[in-house]
Amino acid sequence: MAAHPDSSGAELSLNWFEEWFNHPLYLEVYSHRDDNEAAQCIKTILSHSGLYLKKPALLSVLDVACGAGRHALELARLGYKVTGNDLSPFLLEEARKAAQKSKLQLKLTSCDMRQIPSEGAYDLVVQLFTSFGYFEMKEDDQLVLNKAYHALQCDGWYILDLINPLHLLRNLVAHSSRTAGELTIIEDRAINQERIIKTISIIPPLGRPVTFSESVRLYRETEIIAMLQKEGFTVTSIIGNYAGDPFTEEESPRMMIFCQKR
Repeated sequence: MAAHPDSSGAELSLNWFEEWFNHPLYLEVYSHRDDNEAAQCIKTILSHSGLYLKKPALLSVLDVACGAGRHALELARLGYKVTGNDLSPFLLEEARKAAQKSKLQLKLTSCDMRQIPSEGAYDLVVQLFTSFGYFEMKEDDQLVLNKAYHALQCDGWYILDLINPLHLLRNLVAHSSRTAGELTIIEDRAINQERIIKTISIIPPLGRPVTFSESVRLYRETEIIAMLQKEGFTVTSIIGNYAGDPFTEEESPRMMIFCQKR
């Protein structure tokens, strides 16, 4: 974990997500995440929620932890009023450049997801591709749900996309190696105390290897539903992948939860 000095000269450690998501190699490691997958995910969300029946220009959307903007850009392309929020200046700049290149209107903001303004301004809040469970304390995850609830208008939708922990446990690949361009990427995975821990070693053709870690808390269906209901959400359905297939705890790779503020 990297560190930086504070105003007194002492060193403050960065959280893993502050360090890793702000590193230029992040997008190279995950270059296989493509726009077609994002388009399929958004299509499923709009269809399953029924929002496709409403005029996009009348709806405001918040993409929490938007990263480089794959999903936010797809929503903007469809005509929605989209705000993408992320903590990483690097990823937000990539999203800004992509929106500019495609001539899309996309508002971008930067704050910790625990500090999302409670404006009651959005018809849809999405939190996709396992962008939940980063914090060490469950109370912080609960706070994120609270912020999402209060960011929504009445009858607004919140879509939370998580890994299905039982499927992950049964299909965990402990070690893998692949290439991305000229980089060799070695990934080691383990489940420890309800968290999936991934260590990523990146070996360039020249220069020194670098290593990063990811650590995400895994939530079972009953636990996350209880947390959502605690904030006032009504959980309407859960689907198991981006194609919209029904969720089954034994077989679904994803756990995409649809809920409303009522």
